[in-house]
Amino acid sequence: MAHNFDQIIDRKNTNSIKHDITQQVFGATDLIPMWVADMDFATPPFIIDALKKRLDHQVLGYTIRPDSFNQSIIDWMDQRHGWKIEKEWIKFTPGIVPAINMSVIALSKPDDKILIQPPVYHPFFPAVTDHGRGLLFNQLQLNNEGNYEFDFTDLENKLKDARLFILCNPHNPVGRVWSYDDLKKIGDLCIKHEVIILSDEIHSDLILPGYKHIPIASISEEIAQRTITYLAPSKTFNIAGLSTSIVVSKNADLLGKLQKQIDILHLGMGNIFGGIALEAAYKYGAKWVDELNSYIAENVKYVNDFLLNNLPQIKLIKPEATYLLWLDFRELGMDEPALSKFLIEKAKLGFNKGSMFGSGGEGFQRMNVGCPKSIVVRAMDQLYTAISKM
Repeated sequence: MAHNFDQIIDRKNTNSIKHDITQQVFGATDLIPMWVADMDFATPPFIIDALKKRLDHQVLGYTIRPDSFNQSIIDWMDQRHGWKIEKEWIKFTPGIVPAINMSVIALSKPDDKILIQPPVYHPFFPAVTDHGRGLLFNQLQLNNEGNYEFDFTDLENKLKDARLFILCNPHNPVGRVWSYDDLKKIGDLCIKHEVIILSDEIHSDLILPGYKHIPIASISEEIAQRTITYLAPSKTFNIAGLSTSIVVSKNADLLGKLQKQIDILHLGMGNIFGGIALEAAYKYGAKWVDELNSYIAENVKYVNDFLLNNLPQIKLIKPEATYLLWLDFRELGMDEPALSKFLIEKAKLGFNKGSMFGSGGEGFQRMNVGCPKSIVVRAMDQLYTAISKM
Protein backbone atom coordinates (compact mmCIF):
# COMPACT_ATOMS: atom_id res chain seq x y z
CA MET A 1 0.00 0.00 0.00
CA ALA A 2 1.61 3.26 -1.16
CA HIS A 3 -0.13 5.62 1.25
CA ASN A 4 0.68 5.37 4.96
CA PHE A 5 -2.72 5.19 6.59
CA ASP A 6 -1.05 4.02 9.81
CA GLN A 7 0.45 7.47 10.40
CA ILE A 8 -0.76 9.10 13.61
CA ILE A 9 -1.45 12.82 13.14
CA ASP A 10 -2.07 14.95 16.22
CA ARG A 11 -5.13 17.03 15.35
CA LYS A 12 -5.56 18.68 18.74
CA ASN A 13 -5.29 22.46 18.84
CA THR A 14 -6.04 22.77 15.11
CA ASN A 15 -9.64 23.97 15.66
CA SER A 16 -10.82 20.47 14.77
CA ILE A 17 -14.48 19.91 15.60
CA LYS A 18 -13.80 16.22 16.14
CA HIS A 19 -10.86 16.68 18.50
CA ASP A 20 -11.09 20.17 20.02
CA ILE A 21 -14.66 20.38 21.33
CA THR A 22 -14.92 17.05 23.15
CA GLN A 23 -15.33 18.90 26.46
CA GLN A 24 -18.43 20.66 25.14
CA VAL A 25 -19.86 17.55 23.49
CA PHE A 26 -18.89 14.77 25.90
CA GLY A 27 -17.87 16.62 29.03
CA ALA A 28 -14.39 15.10 28.79
CA THR A 29 -11.09 15.54 27.00
CA ASP A 30 -9.46 12.20 27.89
CA LEU A 31 -11.38 10.05 25.43
CA ILE A 32 -10.86 8.79 21.88
CA PRO A 33 -13.11 10.91 19.62
CA MET A 34 -14.77 8.62 17.08
CA TRP A 35 -17.85 10.61 16.24
CA VAL A 36 -17.86 13.39 13.58
CA ALA A 37 -17.67 11.97 10.05
CA ASP A 38 -14.24 13.13 9.04
CA MET A 39 -11.13 10.98 8.99
CA ASP A 40 -7.85 11.14 10.88
CA PHE A 41 -5.82 10.32 7.76
CA ALA A 42 -3.74 12.92 5.97
CA THR A 43 -5.45 14.59 3.06
CA PRO A 44 -3.78 12.96 0.02
CA PRO A 45 -0.58 14.60 -1.26
CA PHE A 46 -1.88 15.29 -4.78
CA ILE A 47 -4.51 17.60 -3.22
CA ILE A 48 -2.03 19.28 -0.88
CA ASP A 49 0.39 19.80 -3.79
CA ALA A 50 -2.31 21.38 -5.95
CA LEU A 51 -3.22 23.79 -3.13
CA LYS A 52 0.43 24.69 -2.54
CA LYS A 53 0.89 25.40 -6.24
CA ARG A 54 -2.02 27.84 -6.19
CA LEU A 55 -0.59 29.53 -3.09
CA ASP A 56 2.58 30.26 -5.04
CA HIS A 57 0.49 32.90 -6.80
CA GLN A 58 0.14 35.68 -4.27
CA VAL A 59 -3.30 37.00 -5.24
CA LEU A 60 -6.37 35.22 -3.89
CA GLY A 61 -9.10 37.25 -5.55
CA TYR A 62 -12.55 36.37 -6.85
CA THR A 63 -12.31 33.22 -8.93
CA ILE A 64 -14.40 31.37 -11.50
CA ARG A 65 -14.62 27.60 -11.86
CA PRO A 66 -12.95 26.56 -15.13
CA ASP A 67 -14.30 23.96 -17.56
CA SER A 68 -11.84 21.49 -16.07
CA PHE A 69 -13.84 21.59 -12.80
CA ASN A 70 -16.91 20.10 -14.47
CA GLN A 71 -14.85 17.77 -16.66
CA SER A 72 -13.16 16.20 -13.65
CA ILE A 73 -16.60 15.43 -12.19
CA ILE A 74 -17.89 14.01 -15.49
CA ASP A 75 -14.86 11.75 -15.84
CA TRP A 76 -14.99 10.56 -12.22
CA MET A 77 -18.66 9.63 -12.35
CA ASP A 78 -18.16 7.72 -15.58
CA GLN A 79 -15.02 5.89 -14.50
CA ARG A 80 -16.07 5.08 -10.93
CA HIS A 81 -19.81 4.53 -11.31
CA GLY A 82 -20.53 4.11 -15.01
CA TRP A 83 -22.79 7.16 -14.83
CA LYS A 84 -22.59 9.43 -17.86
CA ILE A 85 -23.46 12.99 -16.98
CA GLU A 86 -23.13 16.32 -18.80
CA LYS A 87 -21.76 19.66 -17.66
CA GLU A 88 -25.19 21.31 -17.92
CA TRP A 89 -26.44 18.96 -15.22
CA ILE A 90 -23.86 20.13 -12.65
CA LYS A 91 -24.16 23.02 -10.18
CA PHE A 92 -21.83 24.05 -7.37
CA THR A 93 -23.06 24.24 -3.78
CA PRO A 94 -21.17 25.12 -0.58
CA GLY A 95 -22.00 21.79 1.05
CA ILE A 96 -24.54 19.00 0.79
CA VAL A 97 -26.53 19.94 3.89
CA PRO A 98 -26.95 23.55 2.69
CA ALA A 99 -27.92 22.20 -0.75
CA ILE A 100 -30.59 19.92 0.69
CA ASN A 101 -31.97 22.80 2.76
CA MET A 102 -32.09 25.05 -0.30
CA SER A 103 -33.75 22.27 -2.29
CA VAL A 104 -36.46 21.94 0.33
CA ILE A 105 -37.13 25.67 0.10
CA ALA A 106 -37.01 25.72 -3.70
CA LEU A 107 -39.02 22.59 -4.46
CA SER A 108 -41.73 22.53 -1.81
CA LYS A 109 -44.14 24.84 -0.01
CA PRO A 110 -44.81 25.34 3.70
CA ASP A 111 -46.82 22.44 5.13
CA ASP A 112 -45.77 20.10 2.30
CA LYS A 113 -44.72 16.67 3.52
CA ILE A 114 -41.19 15.31 3.04
CA LEU A 115 -40.30 11.64 3.54
CA ILE A 116 -37.13 10.35 5.23
CA GLN A 117 -36.08 6.87 6.40
CA PRO A 118 -34.84 6.70 9.99
CA PRO A 119 -32.51 5.87 11.52
CA VAL A 120 -30.85 8.34 9.17
CA TYR A 121 -28.36 11.20 8.93
CA HIS A 122 -29.58 13.67 11.54
CA PRO A 123 -29.44 16.94 9.48
CA PHE A 124 -32.27 15.59 7.34
CA PHE A 125 -34.72 16.27 10.18
CA PRO A 126 -34.15 20.03 10.58
CA ALA A 127 -33.75 20.41 6.80
CA VAL A 128 -37.48 19.70 6.75
CA THR A 129 -38.84 21.15 9.98
CA ASP A 130 -36.77 24.36 10.03
CA HIS A 131 -38.58 25.45 6.87
CA GLY A 132 -42.13 24.73 8.01
CA ARG A 133 -42.47 21.44 6.14
CA GLY A 134 -43.84 18.25 7.68
CA LEU A 135 -41.90 15.03 8.22
CA LEU A 136 -43.08 11.61 7.08
CA PHE A 137 -41.18 8.54 8.31
CA ASN A 138 -40.63 5.29 6.44
CA GLN A 139 -38.81 3.29 9.12
CA LEU A 140 -35.97 1.04 7.96
CA GLN A 141 -36.45 -2.53 9.17
CA LEU A 142 -33.70 -4.61 10.79
CA ASN A 143 -34.20 -8.19 9.59
CA ASN A 144 -33.20 -11.46 11.25
CA GLU A 145 -29.95 -11.59 9.25
CA GLY A 146 -28.83 -8.31 10.80
CA ASN A 147 -29.39 -6.19 7.67
CA TYR A 148 -31.60 -3.17 7.21
CA GLU A 149 -34.21 -3.23 4.46
CA PHE A 150 -37.05 -1.09 3.13
CA ASP A 151 -40.68 -1.51 4.13
CA PHE A 152 -42.09 -0.94 0.66
CA THR A 153 -45.75 -1.23 1.69
CA ASP A 154 -45.35 1.58 4.20
CA LEU A 155 -43.16 3.51 1.73
CA GLU A 156 -45.88 3.57 -0.91
CA ASN A 157 -48.51 4.60 1.61
CA LYS A 158 -46.35 7.51 2.79
CA LEU A 159 -45.35 8.61 -0.73
CA LYS A 160 -49.02 9.27 -1.50
CA ASP A 161 -48.80 12.29 0.81
CA ALA A 162 -45.22 13.38 0.10
CA ARG A 163 -43.83 16.17 -2.07
CA LEU A 164 -40.15 15.23 -1.66
CA PHE A 165 -38.24 12.10 -0.62
CA ILE A 166 -34.73 12.43 0.85
CA LEU A 167 -32.81 9.24 0.08
CA CYS A 168 -29.51 8.34 1.74
CA ASN A 169 -27.49 6.17 -0.68
CA PRO A 170 -25.21 4.71 0.64
CA HIS A 171 -26.96 4.93 3.95
CA ASN A 172 -25.62 6.75 7.00
CA PRO A 173 -25.57 5.37 9.68
CA VAL A 174 -26.54 1.77 8.84
CA GLY A 175 -24.00 1.36 6.01
CA ARG A 176 -26.22 -0.16 3.33
CA VAL A 177 -25.38 0.08 -0.37
CA TRP A 178 -28.86 -0.12 -1.81
CA SER A 179 -29.32 -2.63 -4.63
CA TYR A 180 -30.41 -1.89 -8.20
CA ASP A 181 -33.75 -3.61 -7.57
CA ASP A 182 -34.43 -1.62 -4.40
CA LEU A 183 -33.50 1.67 -6.03
CA LYS A 184 -35.58 0.96 -9.13
CA LYS A 185 -38.58 0.12 -6.99
CA ILE A 186 -38.14 3.35 -5.03
CA GLY A 187 -37.76 5.35 -8.24
CA ASP A 188 -40.80 3.78 -9.85
CA LEU A 189 -42.91 4.50 -6.75
CA CYS A 190 -41.77 8.12 -6.79
CA ILE A 191 -42.73 8.36 -10.47
CA LYS A 192 -46.13 6.84 -9.72
CA HIS A 193 -46.85 9.29 -6.90
CA GLU A 194 -45.09 12.30 -8.50
CA VAL A 195 -42.52 12.68 -5.73
CA ILE A 196 -39.15 14.38 -6.28
CA ILE A 197 -36.09 12.45 -5.06
CA LEU A 198 -33.27 14.25 -3.25
CA SER A 199 -30.52 11.61 -3.23
CA ASP A 200 -27.64 12.23 -0.82
CA GLU A 201 -24.78 10.19 -2.29
CA ILE A 202 -21.86 11.78 -0.44
CA HIS A 203 -20.54 8.37 0.67
CA SER A 204 -20.74 6.88 -2.83
CA ASP A 205 -16.96 6.53 -3.23
CA LEU A 206 -16.49 4.90 0.18
CA ILE A 207 -17.66 1.48 -0.94
CA LEU A 208 -16.24 -1.59 0.77
CA PRO A 209 -14.87 -4.50 -1.30
CA GLY A 210 -17.56 -6.69 -2.84
CA TYR A 211 -20.17 -3.94 -3.22
CA LYS A 212 -21.03 -1.43 -5.94
CA HIS A 213 -22.70 1.95 -5.67
CA ILE A 214 -25.52 2.67 -8.09
CA PRO A 215 -26.61 6.31 -8.53
CA ILE A 216 -30.40 6.19 -8.49
CA ALA A 217 -30.53 8.74 -11.33
CA SER A 218 -28.58 6.33 -13.56
CA ILE A 219 -31.31 3.68 -13.52
CA SER A 220 -33.77 5.17 -16.00
CA GLU A 221 -34.60 8.38 -17.85
CA GLU A 222 -37.86 8.70 -15.92
CA ILE A 223 -36.14 8.43 -12.53
CA ALA A 224 -33.40 10.85 -13.64
CA GLN A 225 -36.03 13.43 -14.54
CA ARG A 226 -37.30 13.61 -10.97
CA THR A 227 -33.98 13.31 -9.10
CA ILE A 228 -31.36 15.69 -7.77
CA THR A 229 -28.17 13.94 -6.68
CA TYR A 230 -25.89 15.46 -4.03
CA LEU A 231 -22.17 14.67 -4.26
CA ALA A 232 -18.86 15.84 -2.84
CA PRO A 233 -15.23 14.76 -2.46
CA SER A 234 -15.26 15.96 1.15
CA LYS A 235 -15.81 12.68 3.01
CA THR A 236 -13.75 10.58 0.59
CA PHE A 237 -10.63 12.77 0.52
CA ASN A 238 -10.94 14.34 3.98
CA ILE A 239 -11.48 17.91 2.74
CA ALA A 240 -14.79 18.77 4.45
CA GLY A 241 -13.30 22.05 5.69
CA LEU A 242 -13.20 23.36 2.11
CA SER A 243 -17.03 23.48 1.87
CA THR A 244 -17.28 22.33 -1.74
CA SER A 245 -19.95 20.07 -3.17
CA ILE A 246 -22.09 19.67 -6.26
CA VAL A 247 -25.58 18.74 -7.29
CA VAL A 248 -26.38 16.84 -10.47
CA SER A 249 -29.74 16.68 -12.23
CA LYS A 250 -30.84 16.01 -15.77
CA ASN A 251 -34.03 17.95 -15.10
CA ALA A 252 -33.31 21.57 -16.02
CA ASP A 253 -36.44 22.83 -14.25
CA LEU A 254 -35.49 21.28 -10.89
CA LEU A 255 -31.90 22.45 -11.28
CA GLY A 256 -33.03 25.95 -12.23
CA LYS A 257 -35.26 26.29 -9.18
CA LEU A 258 -32.41 25.21 -6.91
CA GLN A 259 -29.94 27.53 -8.66
CA LYS A 260 -32.36 30.43 -8.18
CA GLN A 261 -32.33 29.77 -4.43
CA ILE A 262 -28.51 29.61 -4.43
CA ASP A 263 -28.40 32.93 -6.30
CA ILE A 264 -30.89 34.61 -3.95
CA LEU A 265 -28.65 33.72 -1.01
CA HIS A 266 -25.44 34.59 -2.91
CA LEU A 267 -23.91 31.19 -2.13
CA GLY A 268 -22.64 30.27 -5.58
CA MET A 269 -19.16 31.76 -5.42
CA GLY A 270 -17.44 29.10 -3.33
CA ASN A 271 -13.75 29.44 -2.57
CA ILE A 272 -10.55 29.11 -4.57
CA PHE A 273 -9.20 26.13 -2.71
CA GLY A 274 -12.34 24.01 -2.73
CA GLY A 275 -12.48 23.96 -6.52
CA ILE A 276 -8.78 23.17 -6.85
CA ALA A 277 -9.06 20.35 -4.31
CA LEU A 278 -12.09 18.85 -6.04
CA GLU A 279 -10.33 18.81 -9.40
CA ALA A 280 -7.19 17.22 -7.98
CA ALA A 281 -9.23 14.62 -6.10
CA TYR A 282 -11.22 13.55 -9.13
CA LYS A 283 -8.28 13.68 -11.54
CA TYR A 284 -5.70 11.83 -9.47
CA GLY A 285 -7.54 10.10 -6.64
CA ALA A 286 -8.66 6.71 -7.97
CA LYS A 287 -5.74 4.62 -6.68
CA TRP A 288 -5.71 6.43 -3.35
CA VAL A 289 -9.44 5.77 -2.85
CA ASP A 290 -8.99 2.09 -3.63
CA GLU A 291 -6.25 1.89 -1.00
CA LEU A 292 -8.37 3.83 1.49
CA ASN A 293 -11.35 1.51 1.08
CA SER A 294 -9.15 -1.55 1.54
CA TYR A 295 -7.73 -0.05 4.73
CA ILE A 296 -11.17 0.84 6.07
CA ALA A 297 -12.32 -2.72 5.31
CA GLU A 298 -9.50 -4.02 7.51
CA ASN A 299 -10.60 -1.74 10.35
CA VAL A 300 -14.18 -2.96 9.95
CA LYS A 301 -13.01 -6.58 9.99
CA TYR A 302 -10.98 -5.98 13.14
CA VAL A 303 -13.99 -4.53 14.99
CA ASN A 304 -16.30 -7.29 13.79
CA ASP A 305 -13.87 -10.09 14.75
CA PHE A 306 -13.10 -8.49 18.10
CA LEU A 307 -16.76 -8.24 19.02
CA LEU A 308 -17.53 -11.80 17.92
CA ASN A 309 -14.62 -13.20 19.90
CA ASN A 310 -14.65 -10.98 22.98
CA LEU A 311 -17.88 -9.00 23.28
CA PRO A 312 -20.62 -11.02 21.55
CA GLN A 313 -23.30 -9.04 23.41
CA ILE A 314 -22.41 -6.05 21.19
CA LYS A 315 -23.39 -6.52 17.56
CA LEU A 316 -21.92 -4.77 14.54
CA ILE A 317 -24.41 -4.10 11.76
CA LYS A 318 -21.91 -5.07 9.11
CA PRO A 319 -21.46 -2.14 6.72
CA GLU A 320 -21.25 -2.25 2.95
CA ALA A 321 -19.99 1.33 2.70
CA THR A 322 -18.58 4.25 4.72
CA TYR A 323 -16.18 4.29 7.65
CA LEU A 324 -19.10 4.68 10.08
CA LEU A 325 -20.07 1.62 12.11
CA TRP A 326 -23.55 1.08 13.56
CA LEU A 327 -23.14 -0.79 16.85
CA ASP A 328 -26.02 -2.50 18.63
CA PHE A 329 -25.57 -2.26 22.43
CA ARG A 330 -29.12 -3.28 23.34
CA GLU A 331 -28.10 -6.54 25.01
CA LEU A 332 -26.25 -4.55 27.68
CA GLY A 333 -29.68 -3.51 28.97
CA MET A 334 -28.84 0.17 29.45
CA ASP A 335 -30.99 3.13 28.49
CA GLU A 336 -29.27 5.70 26.29
CA PRO A 337 -28.18 8.15 29.02
CA ALA A 338 -26.62 5.28 31.00
CA LEU A 339 -24.97 3.81 27.90
CA SER A 340 -23.49 7.14 26.83
CA LYS A 341 -22.26 7.85 30.36
CA PHE A 342 -20.65 4.40 30.51
CA LEU A 343 -18.90 4.79 27.14
CA ILE A 344 -17.60 8.27 27.98
CA GLU A 345 -16.61 7.78 31.61
CA LYS A 346 -15.59 4.12 31.75
CA ALA A 347 -14.55 3.17 28.21
CA LYS A 348 -13.27 6.70 27.42
CA LEU A 349 -14.86 6.61 23.95
CA GLY A 350 -16.71 9.38 22.14
CA PHE A 351 -19.35 7.89 19.82
CA ASN A 352 -22.55 9.38 18.36
CA LYS A 353 -25.73 8.51 20.25
CA GLY A 354 -28.08 6.37 18.22
CA SER A 355 -31.14 8.45 19.08
CA MET A 356 -29.79 11.46 17.16
CA PHE A 357 -30.53 9.49 13.96
CA GLY A 358 -34.20 9.22 14.86
CA SER A 359 -36.56 6.36 15.58
CA GLY A 360 -34.84 2.98 15.59
CA GLY A 361 -31.57 4.44 16.88
CA GLU A 362 -32.25 3.72 20.55
CA GLY A 363 -29.66 1.32 21.98
CA PHE A 364 -27.22 1.94 19.11
CA GLN A 365 -24.10 4.07 18.80
CA ARG A 366 -22.21 5.22 15.70
CA MET A 367 -18.44 4.65 15.68
CA ASN A 368 -16.03 6.28 13.20
CA VAL A 369 -13.19 3.97 12.10
CA GLY A 370 -11.72 6.37 9.54
CA CYS A 371 -8.48 6.41 11.49
CA PRO A 372 -5.22 4.45 11.88
CA LYS A 373 -5.81 0.84 12.91
CA SER A 374 -3.83 1.34 16.12
CA ILE A 375 -6.52 3.75 17.31
CA VAL A 376 -9.26 1.21 16.51
CA VAL A 377 -7.32 -1.46 18.43
CA ARG A 378 -6.96 0.85 21.44
CA ALA A 379 -10.65 1.73 21.33
CA MET A 380 -11.75 -1.90 21.33
CA ASP A 381 -9.35 -2.72 24.17
CA GLN A 382 -10.79 0.13 26.23
CA LEU A 383 -14.34 -1.05 25.51
CA TYR A 384 -13.45 -4.62 26.52
CA THR A 385 -11.78 -3.49 29.74
CA ALA A 386 -14.73 -1.29 30.71
CA ILE A 387 -17.31 -4.01 30.10
CA SER A 388 -15.19 -6.59 31.94
CA LYS A 389 -15.43 -4.40 35.07
CA MET A 390 -19.24 -4.04 34.95
